[in-house]
Amino acid sequence: MKTFKLVLIGVSMACSMLGPVQAQEPQSCKNVRFADVGWTDIAATTGLASAMYEGLGYHTTKTIASVPITFAGVKNKQIDLFLGYWAPTMDPIIAPFVKDNSVKVLATPNLTGAKYTLAVPTYAYDAGLKTFADIAKYSKELDGKIYGIEPGNDGNALIQGMISKNQFNLKNFKMVESSEAGMLIELGRAVKQKKWIVILGWEPHPMNVQQKISYLSGGDDVFGPNYGEAKVYTVTATDYATRCPNADKLAANLQFSTGIENQLMGRIMDKEDPKDAAKEWLKKNPQVLDKLLAGVKTFDGKEGLPAVKASLGI
Repeated sequence: MKTFKLVLIGVSMACSMLGPVQAQEPQSCKNVRFADVGWTDIAATTGLASAMYEGLGYHTTKTIASVPITFAGVKNKQIDLFLGYWAPTMDPIIAPFVKDNSVKVLATPNLTGAKYTLAVPTYAYDAGLKTFADIAKYSKELDGKIYGIEPGNDGNALIQGMISKNQFNLKNFKMVESSEAGMLIELGRAVKQKKWIVILGWEPHPMNVQQKISYLSGGDDVFGPNYGEAKVYTVTATDYATRCPNADKLAANLQFSTGIENQLMGRIMDKEDPKDAAKEWLKKNPQVLDKLLAGVKTFDGKEGLPAVKASLGI
């Protein structure tokens, strides 16, 4: 009996010398649930994040939803991560959720240097449509329309607000809602026919290189200063850091650039699957993984960086 006790003590001492065992997250954390509002830039960043999570042994899913429904999904813990909170234009939509502490906005933005405001083809800009105040002057050329994107979008709400308040004398204008793809089709059709059009534009996005567009000045009170200069934040469920600390660590590490997103979005708009495009990009740019995966483990507690590299064939 004494010998048995001595063996147990020896095993215990050996374990303590090895240090604490990495705690594995609960099985409920293995499925990382993303929201995507149907924009190519969010598809790109979600694709990048998903490729890394899957390399770590997680499973990822994606729900397509409008911005308000996305925030409600995060609140109700049906969504874990949303990488597309554009500030300040989405501030009015997210404000009630932040006020009652039902969603968490991570402190560091995942993208800086973005912009989000109204834009026109450069030939219309050069002909005189340079500011928000100019739009009403060219009502006939514009057919009294401003093209937004999907219903429920924050940018659409800002456009409709201008029309409803007759800001910039826009009371007789109509906002056309459709989707990002629908708006881009209208832009392409207008450019081909050299017609005038006002669209909701943003950067990063391939539209900035595929078409010659110019952003309108004078909309600071609506979209924010410096042509709607924006920061994009990651939103998580309030208990995600406690419930799934390793998955949350990667979420907190996510930081991108307009250059990265522009490269990926071009491929996605050419009908490549976002996750496949992300994996191919990561294989060609493995140096970004060091920072993105710093301090991140696999789902079963091993080192994250070599696991993700192995999953990419690096």
